[in-house]
Formats: sequence, structure tokens, C-alpha cells
Amino acid sequence: MIKVSDIAKKKVIELMSEDGFNPENDYVRVGVKSGGCSGLSYDLKFDKEQLEADKVFEDNGVKIIVDKKSFLYLIGTTLEYKGGLNGAGFVFNNPNAQRTCGCGESFSL
Repeated sequence: MIKVSDIAKKKVIELMSEDGFNPENDYVRVGVKSGGCSGLSYDLKFDKEQLEADKVFEDNGVKIIVDKKSFLYLIGTTLEYKGGLNGAGFVFNNPNAQRTCGCGESFSL
């Protein structure tokens, strides 16, 4: 399961609406791909369609889809949103990551 913090939920709804997506029907697609300074990086985008192999979750009113391969890396992750002087953006609080980079956008197991 992937969880969504209250602050991340508000930002997801705001951004989905701005981009022409319906937060009640459409999804946040979360994935993992090779790359980044720690070996793996997170991929986050909006999607209107669920694929047959996707795992679907809903937490805090946000519908999330994850491909099966990425799910293994993301079990127990919480999607958060942080803002500050060093920049703002979504942050993945991933208990499976043994090492993360300084920017928080990549990790290794």
C-alpha cells in the first residue's frame, strides 16, 4: 500500500485540476525507474487509464496506480509534499530505501 499525506493530497488535487484531470476519477501513477545518483529514481505522473497489470490503491481520497515491478520497491511508502527555501515538491518517504540522495529523488536498496 502507498499512503498519501494530507498536504500531498491537497497538492495532488490542485495539480490534477490544473492539468485537466479529475481527482475523483483519474489516478496518480507512481513508479520506479533506473537512474538518478543513487541508482533508482521515482516517477510520478497523472493518468486517466489503469492497465491490466497495475495495482490500484486509494488513500486519503487519492487514487494511485503502480505497475507490479515498481510496487516491490514502493511497499509501505508515503507520498508527502514539502515546501521550503530549497524548493518544493513531492517527497517519497520509502522505508525500503537503504540510501537516498541529497535531493530525495533517487534511492537504492
